[in-house]
Amino acid sequence: MEFPKELESKRTKCVVYTRVMGYLRPVESFNLGKKGEHKERVQFVEKCDKKEQKTA
Repeated sequence: MEFPKELESKRTKCVVYTRVMGYLRPVESFNLGKKGEHKERVQFVEKCDKKEQKTA
């Protein structure tokens, strides 16, 4: 996917953090092996039971 050149000047750097041993660390500070391990991680998505949802 290519980014439009007219919007190139509006781009900003996005720093991704991950929790490691109870504290947050930027992924960009990881070594090559750890970055690869981070890409392979499966994100957990909790399913919510409709009975437990509170309505206002």
